[in-house]
Amino acid sequence: MMLKIIAEECIGCGVCVEKCPFDALVMEDDIAVVDQDKCTLCGICVDACPVDVIEIEGGSDNKPAMDLSEYSGVWVLAEQRANELLDVSLELVSEGRKLADDLDVSLSAVLLGSDVKDEAKELIAYGADHVYIVEDEELKDYRTNAYTHVIEELIEEYKPEIVLLGATHNGRDLGPRISSRVNTGLTADCTQLAIDDEKGILLQTRPAFGGNLMATIICPDHRPQMSTVRPGVMVKEEPDYDRAGEVTVLEADLGDEIDTEVKNKIVNIGSHLHDADILTKIKEIVKEAKASVDLESAEIIVAGGRGVGEPEGFEVVEGLAEELGAEVGASRAVVDEGWIGKEHQVGQTGKTVGPKVYIACGISGAIQHRAGMQGSDYVIAINTDAEAPIFDVCDYGIVGDLHEILPLLADAIKELN
Repeated sequence: MMLKIIAEECIGCGVCVEKCPFDALVMEDDIAVVDQDKCTLCGICVDACPVDVIEIEGGSDNKPAMDLSEYSGVWVLAEQRANELLDVSLELVSEGRKLADDLDVSLSAVLLGSDVKDEAKELIAYGADHVYIVEDEELKDYRTNAYTHVIEELIEEYKPEIVLLGATHNGRDLGPRISSRVNTGLTADCTQLAIDDEKGILLQTRPAFGGNLMATIICPDHRPQMSTVRPGVMVKEEPDYDRAGEVTVLEADLGDEIDTEVKNKIVNIGSHLHDADILTKIKEIVKEAKASVDLESAEIIVAGGRGVGEPEGFEVVEGLAEELGAEVGASRAVVDEGWIGKEHQVGQTGKTVGPKVYIACGISGAIQHRAGMQGSDYVIAINTDAEAPIFDVCDYGIVGDLHEILPLLADAIKELN
């Protein structure tokens, strides 16, 4: 796209030059001239021109509008590792069930892999009406191009109106590529999803401006409406293994081997998938042994913030966690200080958790941290500052020194055990 001025009709009034906030327009020989390198195509000059001689060539007005009536249904792109579904996939199926019921449409799950047919019953138990299984040995492990091509063609064939996927490492890579391929938007890291009762569109809520406010984003003119959701944000409902659902198994013929050079492979699912360029080959998967920190699945988390005072201050946090059989969490401030590893971080830039009990020790309660712990059933806060924001969201609060309180709690728990 580019800004065009019809020179022979320009009256040389200079209004566009005055209005342009980017100094992209100048007057030369009483005619407005545009500097394309500076122009951002904001359209201010187009609206300001009194004789309508400025236009944006190749703009959206020249593109046919998308027929939204062709799109129906809610999809969840389920993710598996070593042929086991991730919890976030089941959380999204549970959430997708609510959205589908509000729209009175079907809920489908899409699962790519090799020998993953047995996982279909799990997806149906959590609420899916239909499961699309796409199998090929080359889909066993995630690779960007292969997964993008297959899912793109499925979306173009079946036209879902909503597509949800987890904000995992793979999901963060896959989501933007798919949305770009199908010419739609993507809202990342949503914390809440709902359907607008009047317009029937997806309301996608996520933290914005560094977590200082919550923004609700819509995609009114394009389909599908796409969102990624962090693990642990949505509630995983109880499965019903008596539910009935439909399963469609599709085979993707991606070839027996993949060279390091660009090589065309035929993706053949019915007649609706085309040639795909698969550029990578997985030679080996190396799993590094490290201490296990499973915050997303923990039922109890004891988290420490700057109020612990120093790295050694985490000893009392870890002591209480040990007695409770809990995981140790942390705020971003202490992770940035190097007091504890990144894998313990809870918050907008860390992990999103939903334990039964979350004990916040020496954590002020900034909105960025609260965004990560909002799924907790009960929050217990311990802080010396009675005015700390954490006391506005906790169920039980203790104003006091965590170094005095935590050992007492640990001793009490030990005695009860």
